[in-house]
Amino acid sequence: MARQRRTSKATQYSIALIEGDGVGPEISKASLVVIDALQEKLGLSFSINQAPAGDNCKKRTGVALPESSIKTIRESDACLKGPVGETAADVIVKLRQMLDLYANIRPAKSLPNVPSLKPGIDMVIVRENTEDLYKGQEFEFDGGVVALRTITRSASERIAKYAFELAEQRGEGRKVLAVHKSNVLRKSDGLFAQVCREVSKSHPKVSFGEMLVDSAAMNLIRDPLSFDVIVTTNLYGDILSDEAAQLVGGLGMTPSANIGADFALFEPVHGAAPDIAGRGIANPIAMILTVAMMLDWLSKTKKDEACSEAASAIRAAVNHVLEAGTRTPDLGGKATTMQVAKAVATAIS
Repeated sequence: MARQRRTSKATQYSIALIEGDGVGPEISKASLVVIDALQEKLGLSFSINQAPAGDNCKKRTGVALPESSIKTIRESDACLKGPVGETAADVIVKLRQMLDLYANIRPAKSLPNVPSLKPGIDMVIVRENTEDLYKGQEFEFDGGVVALRTITRSASERIAKYAFELAEQRGEGRKVLAVHKSNVLRKSDGLFAQVCREVSKSHPKVSFGEMLVDSAAMNLIRDPLSFDVIVTTNLYGDILSDEAAQLVGGLGMTPSANIGADFALFEPVHGAAPDIAGRGIANPIAMILTVAMMLDWLSKTKKDEACSEAASAIRAAVNHVLEAGTRTPDLGGKATTMQVAKAVATAIS
């Protein structure tokens, strides 16, 4: 059933919600508490429409991503997604390719009163989202398996452009680092690196550098403050963004966006965490900050300043709640999932 509150002035946004598996339903409900607070305080209006998908959905229907859910997603302004379990490739990977959500944006930022490797970390990983090994082109032969790794000029160019434009939006003195392994994968990563160099020439105000992926993994630990915007291929981006999340308190702190030319899907970086599902202790911050990323995107695409104000309100409220010491057990606190969500909602209100 759709959750909605209409106002006389606000545009109503239709949001498809995939609750997912494991802790997904818990953190999804937590995000709705925050969305309700935004509607009450800022006059925004949302219609939340369920789009079942994932392991539990497959058990019920035989399909991890039903056509009815795809229809709901396509008819929405954006999609908010909780983590799914073993069927992730049948859900999120399929949606990324089906909807051409080519840019996976994963920020990692130090927040107050949260264990962090170093204070002041503020980086964004811009991950190509539609090709590489994640296309799933695998073939068996007698005694083994072959996986095709597809890297194209067109996909490399548009993700590089996105990274440089994002760096420019972040302010002056920004830098983009292209991460690859062209010393070994000379053709595929060589093409990606070459395209990034070419795109950099059109953005002279943004510093550009390159780093091999193994060196990048090491330097994320050694000197995380040196990173700003990282642009990389699908597999490397997946791995490095999980590493970056651990630098700022863990996967429970990191949101992400999957952005295409005219649609976007938003999800926390972390997985379904079945070991803590149902216990009410999952950290909802990543999911709540994911809502803020969704509002940023709606503000940009719909030219709606109220959405930008709402995104800022969420981030300010999260900082306030963390500073006050309301934290889930993964951060050293004792608060439940819903206690954190309600605290954020109260801070907004």
